[in-house]
Amino acid sequence: MAKAHQKIQELAWEPQYHEPYMKYGTDYTFRKAAKKDPLKQVLRSYFPMQEEKDHRVYGAQDGAIRGNMFRQVQERWLEWQKLFLSIIPLPEISAARSMPMLFHVVPNPELHNGQAIQMIDEVRHSTIQQNLKRLYMNNYIDPAGFNNSLRGFHGDYCGTIGRQFAEGFITGDAITAASIYLTIVAETAFTNTLFVAMPAEAAANGDYLLPTVFHSVQSDESRHISNGYATLLMALSDEDNRQLLERDLRYAWWNNHRVVDAAIGTFIEYGTKDRRKDRESYAEMWRRWIYDDYYRSYLVPLEKYGLVIPHDLIEESWKQIWEKGYVHEVAQFFATGWLANYWRIDAMTDEDFEWFEYKYPGWYDKYGKWWENYGRLATPNGHNPIVFEDVDYVYPQRCWTCMVPCLVREDMVTAEVDGVHRTYCHEVCRWTDVEAFRGTYQGRETPNMGRLVGHREWETLYHGWNWADVVSDMGFVRDDGKTMTAQPHLNLDPSKMWTLDHLRRCPPLQSPNVLFNEMSDADRAAFVENYNKQGPAGRPAPADA
Repeated sequence: MAKAHQKIQELAWEPQYHEPYMKYGTDYTFRKAAKKDPLKQVLRSYFPMQEEKDHRVYGAQDGAIRGNMFRQVQERWLEWQKLFLSIIPLPEISAARSMPMLFHVVPNPELHNGQAIQMIDEVRHSTIQQNLKRLYMNNYIDPAGFNNSLRGFHGDYCGTIGRQFAEGFITGDAITAASIYLTIVAETAFTNTLFVAMPAEAAANGDYLLPTVFHSVQSDESRHISNGYATLLMALSDEDNRQLLERDLRYAWWNNHRVVDAAIGTFIEYGTKDRRKDRESYAEMWRRWIYDDYYRSYLVPLEKYGLVIPHDLIEESWKQIWEKGYVHEVAQFFATGWLANYWRIDAMTDEDFEWFEYKYPGWYDKYGKWWENYGRLATPNGHNPIVFEDVDYVYPQRCWTCMVPCLVREDMVTAEVDGVHRTYCHEVCRWTDVEAFRGTYQGRETPNMGRLVGHREWETLYHGWNWADVVSDMGFVRDDGKTMTAQPHLNLDPSKMWTLDHLRRCPPLQSPNVLFNEMSDADRAAFVENYNKQGPAGRPAPADA
């Protein structure tokens, strides 16, 4: 195997007949780097292994159909898969597209072989994931949402968050995007909860297809982790890279935490019907899979190379999950905007309340009443959707950087950038936009770093629109042309389902960030002060605050 791997390196060459064009450059340098591929995988052994894994995946899918898996699977679980399986193929394809970016900037023919194999891996992952979604669509009781989400998720209330996450793999500095953000943080740390913890919850809800597919995906991640670690060691060999590495670790960690923990935490905690007291909560999974297995076993040992690890951000991420209710705030936000989504979000029941209170003491006092109101307002009966009703919930500002709303109200900060007032969910997201993603960083020229530009906030895209027109524009309407794809319950009785007519009478959509920019400086300062005093579950600030 080693000889075959060595022979492959002899096929590398630098063409002399043209001047290479560096479309995706990097500010990193690799002058002193030791060029080693620790895994030495070659295609001769790779393809038979992957073929066997594909046989297992597609065989399991055939067995699920023959065994009537879809008669036993929990609807609550599969509805959330409409969101998950519409988003996850995009990060996979973006990861595949990011590998050629590394070919041009990592001077290591030995490692290029591993990157080429990773590119094939990522295409395979996207393929089997989209095939899984197709199988769900063809066999599940309610295919609406599975059938058009790939076309519309990127412009939707929640899908835009996933899009910014995925496009981070292919924009800006090639090493920042395709190595630090993707392989060193996303794949080494957060695929543990994504592809290991989440499949366990799927199986507990009667879905054994997602575990089959995603364990097949996760078994490839060891190669990707190896690629990232080899590139990291190359970068550490050059002292000039240390400043950039420390910057990128902070950015990559925080953005992964904001997006992956928001999504996977919600799926595991609010998409399940498994309320056994002895099963792990997302907080317990995170502590085991990310804090212990990644942070303490992978990141901390890098300190011996002189690298400054973002200990403060990892502790703050844990604090967000355990003390500040981050996952619960996100789930509540998803449910608040159910009408702008493409899946059905089930209300929490007394059994759910009991489990949450057991795992997160004090949960009911913060979130229980709101979820009771959600269940009360689930079916149309002369009232509007919950976002327009008085349920002690202040609709949040959207974070310009991670695009997850500013849900932990005390943490929201603002900045004026290019004449526009932007809101951020946390100081680290402000730092990312205002300091890290710039042409200079701490006095150093960084021309290859990316920028956060364009029409990023979903609410701003539809500011002033009638809600019925918003849903129609996104395409989230069932075949009758009026019944909405999304519903705040799981009842498919047509008399219980919301239609565009119900939405047409609602107030127009208002973008919080547009309104924020229309305020005077004094009003804006007072607004921020009040917002920071608002309580958990989006409660208004006390009158005497």
